[in-house]
Amino acid sequence: MNQSIMVSHEQGVCTIALNRPEVFNSFDQAMGKAFQEALDAAAENPSVRCVVVTGNGRAFCAGQDLKEVTAPDAPDFTDIVENTYNESIRRIRSMEKPVIGAINGVAAGAGANIALACDLTIAKASVKFIQAFSKIGLIPDSGGTWMLPRLVGMQRAAAMAFFGEPVLASEAEAIGLIYKSVNDEVFDEEVASIALRLASLPTYGIGLTKKAFNLGLESDLSTHLTTERDLQMRASKSDDYAEGVAAFLEKRKPTFQGK
Repeated sequence: MNQSIMVSHEQGVCTIALNRPEVFNSFDQAMGKAFQEALDAAAENPSVRCVVVTGNGRAFCAGQDLKEVTAPDAPDFTDIVENTYNESIRRIRSMEKPVIGAINGVAAGAGANIALACDLTIAKASVKFIQAFSKIGLIPDSGGTWMLPRLVGMQRAAAMAFFGEPVLASEAEAIGLIYKSVNDEVFDEEVASIALRLASLPTYGIGLTKKAFNLGLESDLSTHLTTERDLQMRASKSDDYAEGVAAFLEKRKPTFQGK
């Protein structure tokens, strides 16, 4: 795998770290491909029950590496958006496992929206989220115009996108943009605790819950009730459901296997 992405595994948790700290983990096409390969491997690995996406160095991700798009042989912008970013966002959202965004430093442009695409986004208190696109005449991509109104409402989304002003992690938590802001000194410990907790839960059911949330965003209630019924039927046939019921009846703590 390209060294711009580092992958590690521990106790059911797969950590995918963006690793171009010298350019604040900005993406080029090679890094995008490596990131997607890492996401695919995590999705397909039955021993992985939680995925953490983070960055190495001082930044989480500064978005697109502008040197790539301004080079004489620069790839087509449509190809960059589709192949580097859209395919990454689709993988995060469709993975039937919980994905934590562990935001260790500034998240700007596409980097901010990769962070927001994660199921639970946890950020250091010092982190700033910046929809930097308007600074260079672009629109928020990587799902930004889809996610922002759903997370914070149209008015806040418009202000964030139009002005491109930094949003501190504490404010991001307060307005529902992210799950949690954590003091810098306990950030690693908090992320590890949450990831290990998720890895011990019934992964199959959590994956179906994520699927239901995704489908519900574009569905009417009656249709979605049918979706819930069908997904619940699948969940009720899982080993984890059988274990959960047995543990409840036997008055013991369940041991889920994620299947």
